[in-house]
Amino acid sequence: MIAAQYRGAGQIGHITTELGTPGPGEVRVAVHYTGICGTDLHIFHGHMDARVTMPAVIGHEMSGVVSEVGPDVTEWSVGDAVTVMPLQWCGECPACRAGHSHICHRLVFIGIDSPGALQNEWVVPAKTLVALPAGLDLRTAALVEPLAVALHDLGRARLQPGQHVLVVGGGPIGALIALGALKRDVEVLVSEPDASRRALLERLGVATVDPTTTDLAAHVLAWTDGAGVEVAFEVSGVQPGIDAAVEALATRGRLVLVAIHPQPRPVNLHRFFWRELELVGARVYERVDFEAAAALLAEQGERLAALITAVYPLPEAAEAFARLEAGGGVMKVLVDCTVGGAA
Repeated sequence: MIAAQYRGAGQIGHITTELGTPGPGEVRVAVHYTGICGTDLHIFHGHMDARVTMPAVIGHEMSGVVSEVGPDVTEWSVGDAVTVMPLQWCGECPACRAGHSHICHRLVFIGIDSPGALQNEWVVPAKTLVALPAGLDLRTAALVEPLAVALHDLGRARLQPGQHVLVVGGGPIGALIALGALKRDVEVLVSEPDASRRALLERLGVATVDPTTTDLAAHVLAWTDGAGVEVAFEVSGVQPGIDAAVEALATRGRLVLVAIHPQPRPVNLHRFFWRELELVGARVYERVDFEAAAALLAEQGERLAALITAVYPLPEAAEAFARLEAGGGVMKVLVDCTVGGAA
């Protein structure tokens, strides 16, 4: 079999290796599709070399089929369609003891801290598997992980019907947050500078605004009759996004921080004091989010599949990273991991 391998900033190569054999408590999954996300791109740029041990097989957004089970695994069978919730926690730290194992103090993120899904076959702990609904297309099922992120973010936001919601950043996660929010009977606006992304969101029924040509603060005030939004999601990962999200909030509004900001950012704390604002962190997901994401894709998979921009075969994984890096309206880029396996 073959695997795509990160070898340093801007370098993706390939290795040929033997099939992994699952041990006790493990399964082997024939990987069908693996999505590339913003975190993978950060790795590709060399920004996470202090954490990633090179050379590394990365990737954690995936779909596949169980191809072999370990000697003591009874809950899964060969042929089961699955995805992987790529988290391993210690069960002993304060977060785990408090019931928040998804943000374990010693969390191992599979595909970052240990080998990931950019390979034909992948051996993982059986407890990380999540069943896919019957009939769900495996290409679309590669969206389960990012959709689980969005659903977790929405859960943290505590939305109420009739509220106004601003999503700052209309990439894949921002788009999924917006689409999920619409199902909760709220008004949604996405601020996104890329015209292609805005056009796609508009086709999916999401209102958008271009912050490079429109005064976003004035637009939000007009949209909300001068009140501001009850909830803003910061998904852009840049300083202007933070500033815009905070400025848009109504009295006692809630900022949900979704994007990863690796460096400290200035925040207008006076506005938090003046309007009694609330800042909520949102990180990864819990199993209930994964299961809900799989169910939602079974219901709306054809619609959400519109977010998939391109699919590359595994031997062209480097080109897939280049396509995502180039931007220009790209949403989700997938790698077809069924291609290039050993005969």
